[in-house]
Amino acid sequence: MVAFKRLDRKLGQGNIEFWKEIIMLSKYRHENLVPLMNFCIEGDERILVYEYASRGSLDRYLTDINVSWIQRLKICVGAARALKFLHDPMETQQRVIHRDIKSSNILLDENWTAKVSDFGLSKVGPANQPQTYVFSNVVGTPGYCDPLYFETGFLSKESDVYSFGVVLFEVMCGKLCYEYANGKITDILVPKWKKCYEEKRLDEIIFHSLKEDMESSSVDCFSAVAYKCVEKVSEKRPTMAEIVKELEFALEQQEVFEDLGKKLDFQEMIRISHLAVVPLSYGSQSQLYTLFLKGFLVADGKTMISINKKGELIEIISSRKCILEKQLQPYATKDSRFFNVYLCTINSNFKLNVSTQFLLPDIAYTMNLVFKHFGWDNGTHVPFKYKLDNERDYRNSSVAHVREDGWLMVELYEFTSNCKEHTFRIEFEPPFRIASSLFVYILEGIEFSPVKHVL
Repeated sequence: MVAFKRLDRKLGQGNIEFWKEIIMLSKYRHENLVPLMNFCIEGDERILVYEYASRGSLDRYLTDINVSWIQRLKICVGAARALKFLHDPMETQQRVIHRDIKSSNILLDENWTAKVSDFGLSKVGPANQPQTYVFSNVVGTPGYCDPLYFETGFLSKESDVYSFGVVLFEVMCGKLCYEYANGKITDILVPKWKKCYEEKRLDEIIFHSLKEDMESSSVDCFSAVAYKCVEKVSEKRPTMAEIVKELEFALEQQEVFEDLGKKLDFQEMIRISHLAVVPLSYGSQSQLYTLFLKGFLVADGKTMISINKKGELIEIISSRKCILEKQLQPYATKDSRFFNVYLCTINSNFKLNVSTQFLLPDIAYTMNLVFKHFGWDNGTHVPFKYKLDNERDYRNSSVAHVREDGWLMVELYEFTSNCKEHTFRIEFEPPFRIASSLFVYILEGIEFSPVKHVL
């Protein structure tokens, strides 16, 4: 199955557009560009042969309630990658400016993979410069055409960025960028969309069938990059590389959200959220998931609950709640997730009694001690050994790992959870005694985290 495009000279097309399409698609190949398979020249006939995109063009699906937000994100990421490839080629000194980016020129194959098409109006310029400006007769489609290019005739890769930003708004709003009546365009919607974004009224223009399934941070990221693309000043517009990065992040956030919905019971999340020390404010399921990803304190403020990107629950218990020794010195620090923790000398013995309340069943967890050296740098050395209360011999702790927030974390045990509540009693003592007690460390608490890999 292939697709044919036949040159219609009645529409004012000619050999220039025909050969430009051949040259472009023969030289530039990418998984998100429509592949040219062959061409035909016979008498006055000019025919191009393409790989068949069975689902047609994107504009046909803007109003389709069956095309989900995550599908739309994947389509936009694919199209953005194609434009990034054209704007920043790796193996050629030629940069391609498409000049007619619009939803009808983004084709979709049976797997919903985006394929940018129609290079008859494209321009080529040097790619070894930060900016490529080409002066040309203004062409393009009303609504999508860069106003700066329309006013001055100066074409740049940022002109494609503007047009792509319009497509992003179309995908989010579920409609074309213009209104059509009696065979004429009656209104361009882009200014209205920009104003709604600036006034934080996106909810008024987002396609109604998408709202319930949209993850809030995904929408925030997507709408922000769409708005930046349609800035009137071209220097304020992002590059296609930056756009790809932002759209990939928006897609990642949506994928995390949908994975969470498959793993976590929403009613259980609501129940846990009611225990928050500071009442949580959310208006949708996606907003509640976002709060769980960030984490929040529950009960007496000495336990923190969060989830990872797999939707698995993490429970962190403050040292002030689980360490039994009263002689340890309380310590307040802004670096910790808890306001009050314990300060210990290197010669301290201490016991802890730690009980979980929220662990998910049938998940392999590690129990980790979270601490930080204070006033001295001992690398990742762990200054203690430990044992469970029913064990005879002490274990030597392994090397600690530095977390992103700068705290050290050492794994104590690994176990498979069979219920929400587990209790552990552990004794700690230093592996050796030293004369000085100046060496101290901060004990933040015990963290129960799902294992990243199961042996």
